[in-house]
Amino acid sequence: MIKPPENQLINADEQWQKSIPAQVFLNHFRGIDYHIRHLAGSNKIGHLTGLRRFRPKQETERLNLTKKWLLNAWNAEFTLRTTAANPDENFLKYALHSTFPQAYYSVLYSAKAFLSIQGINVNAEAIIRQIINGYVVKGWYPKSVSFYAEGPVGHYTLHHLLDSDEQALLLPIQTPKQAEAHVAQFLKTTRNLSARAFRQRLQANPEKALRTKTGKILTKFGVRNWEQIANSMGVTTYFDIMARLKISGSQRELERFVEADIDIAQFHHSLLNIVKYLNFVHECYIAKAVGIEQYSQWIDALPAYLRDGFVKQRLELNTRPLLDSLRPNRRLAA
Repeated sequence: MIKPPENQLINADEQWQKSIPAQVFLNHFRGIDYHIRHLAGSNKIGHLTGLRRFRPKQETERLNLTKKWLLNAWNAEFTLRTTAANPDENFLKYALHSTFPQAYYSVLYSAKAFLSIQGINVNAEAIIRQIINGYVVKGWYPKSVSFYAEGPVGHYTLHHLLDSDEQALLLPIQTPKQAEAHVAQFLKTTRNLSARAFRQRLQANPEKALRTKTGKILTKFGVRNWEQIANSMGVTTYFDIMARLKISGSQRELERFVEADIDIAQFHHSLLNIVKYLNFVHECYIAKAVGIEQYSQWIDALPAYLRDGFVKQRLELNTRPLLDSLRPNRRLAA
């Protein structure tokens, strides 16, 4: 057998080494995608107590804002779907510059619609994050996306997840346990980044910075100091993970995904699957609040590319059957 020249082997090894961070990032999102698909059937949205009891007041301002944010969410999802359907690999690589923020904003906008129907109208993303994360802790989301982490750096407690096996992070995801390991590790690294960013902002503010007994601003943090940070920053959830797409999309580190040797098409499809599911969860709450008839009228009034596309399809195949199953007469008949 003819061996390739040594310099080709070195270049291939260097390319593989450079691709590791992007591959791990891809595997993390594939893990979430797998985790959602694995649990979606056994933990249906219709089982959620929060959804069954969801009856916010219908007020004109709430309804108008909800429709506005839904339209924004659907437009962003439409863009993600169009991009993922493109078969050209080079196009898909460079499209990440727009796909990353589009995925985050689609979920953000659907979350804002979910809040708007309750009369919660806030623009600050930090406050939206705090409210949504609180809903995760209270059990308003299906098990597949109800995972969260809390506690100080190095001493995290994971909820609704097993701890991760870091040795498996580069291996193909073939089992639910492997997928869960990726979700757990992604949650921990995301909390690491959030905690350190919170510390940096805190210590840069002379009025709020933690200080030593002599009054100097702390530069080295112990467990007690990290506990103070953890208590102030709250929990880490799927929302924080999705927010990393916005950060990565605005920094030069995105180039590593463009240059890496990864399955870029799988990356796009995994992101899209996660966005579709999260948006669907929020849409279920909204449709439950306004009633399926009024919700259907909203969709019928959409531009044709949405009305006759995935939005109408999701209504007929998923949302309508789900809400029909929640009607008292249907439960009695069963």
